Amino acid sequence: MEWADELAARVSGPQVVNDSKTPSGTIHVGSLRGPVILDVVARALRAAGRETTLLYGIDDLDPMDAQALLTPDAVEREMGRPLAHIPDQAGDGHSSYARHHAQVFIDTFAGLGIKPDRYYWMSEHYAAGDMDPYIKVALDRAAIVREVYQRVANVRHPDTWHPISVICPTCGRVGTTIVTKWDGEKVFFECRPDLVTWAKGCGSSGWVSPYGGAAKLPWNLEWAAQWSLFGVTIEPCGKDLATAGGSRDRSDAIAREVFEREPPINVPYEFLNIGGKKMSTSKGRGTPAHLIAEVLPPEQLRFLFLRPRPNQAIEFDPDGTDAIPRLFDEFDRLGAAVAGRDVKGELPAGFAAVFGYSLLDPTADYEVEAARFRPPFGHLAVLAQVPGVDIGVAMAAEKGSPLDTAERAILDERLRAVRGWLDTFAPESARMEVRATLPEGVATLAPEERGFLGALAEKAPAAGSDGETWQSAIFTTASSRELPAGRAFKALYAAFLGRPNGPRAGWLLASLDRSFVVERLREAAAGATLPA
Repeated sequence: MEWADELAARVSGPQVVNDSKTPSGTIHVGSLRGPVILDVVARALRAAGRETTLLYGIDDLDPMDAQALLTPDAVEREMGRPLAHIPDQAGDGHSSYARHHAQVFIDTFAGLGIKPDRYYWMSEHYAAGDMDPYIKVALDRAAIVREVYQRVANVRHPDTWHPISVICPTCGRVGTTIVTKWDGEKVFFECRPDLVTWAKGCGSSGWVSPYGGAAKLPWNLEWAAQWSLFGVTIEPCGKDLATAGGSRDRSDAIAREVFEREPPINVPYEFLNIGGKKMSTSKGRGTPAHLIAEVLPPEQLRFLFLRPRPNQAIEFDPDGTDAIPRLFDEFDRLGAAVAGRDVKGELPAGFAAVFGYSLLDPTADYEVEAARFRPPFGHLAVLAQVPGVDIGVAMAAEKGSPLDTAERAILDERLRAVRGWLDTFAPESARMEVRATLPEGVATLAPEERGFLGALAEKAPAAGSDGETWQSAIFTTASSRELPAGRAFKALYAAFLGRPNGPRAGWLLASLDRSFVVERLREAAAGATLPA
């Protein structure tokens, strides 16, 4: 996390950190990377003694252009209209489509420890006239804007093009209008049927005032105007906006040459991908942010975005994989390292800061938090599926002392995550049912596999041993009998679950009564009479 601390060290004076989002549909979990990075920047600035204001905005006057996310009956009616003017299709009390999707998204922030000092809605700032001075400057300097587009992005607009989109007073669309004249007070607009492919204009035209929410600036100008309106000094943005000649380069040039202010410091960040593909709000691709937040506790969700540097892509596919258990394991590994315990494998640079910035409370002592007992996710996933187990008692035994109040809260939080994972994302191999009697499949085990089970029964760890101890015993026993580990695990799963695969075997055996485990191992090794 040295990138955040380095940034905080090289700036001076009050800082305004900003980000915004267009709520064009259900917002996916990848969109949380920006707010988490934003929060870390603000935390680093405040820790360095910088007066900091954290803002988050909703660009809700943008046009609806995601046809796939509208109900069929609404496509022709709503495409091209401002998101703030489209009714809430969910019918759950929000005043608009934009308010619904944006609110569902930002409702996840507080749970992640992200607490902007202020949220803003661009539709309100346009309606209040706050954007009027910037609209006038942009129109007065339209020739400069056209030149910037051509020089920076090789986008050529005709000499009649003006940087404003009128909300058509006839059909209410903003994505289908173009302005060709400006007389200093009013603009001449046309609502063209063929201006864009995703919406059809009504053909209206005429002179209107562009002020008071009757029109909006194109995105690059609106972005640059936001920086001036709010006094933004730092604003991260996604890789797609930060490419050469892209939106950020255009807005930077517009800020300097049109609105005459230095653009904010950029912290470009990469995407969160699923199966190598970028998630997309407008295409409805990707796990919804609010759904993943119901499964991943805040610390692990923050950690997901913070363990790589912002300029590194994140590959994460929670559906049908062990991605979520591995995320917990890596978080716990860093915590163990911070607490001074020996850990396996190489540690990432700045691992202590990564762990600290992942914590929900920015004032928490991360060394104290790292020393807390955190039950392994995989072990809990097994215990949660074993009837009659008192998980609290089992975890206290594993810790070696009673859980304190904070550790009990961590356990409860992880149990909720385990159950959510099992219900929503877990692969079939993670779901299990320990058989009450010896499964029929044991009859097909080879003699050397039976021999391994018998030997493990004799070398079974003592009662109360943890999953690591059992796992080590499994590997040691298999190795001593020259049985490949894969076959050893297959034999164990056959004996206890009646199938060839399952959760981590050491934790499975540790979760069961030792006498039951030993008796089942001996029974399977002896080839006891199986049920017909």
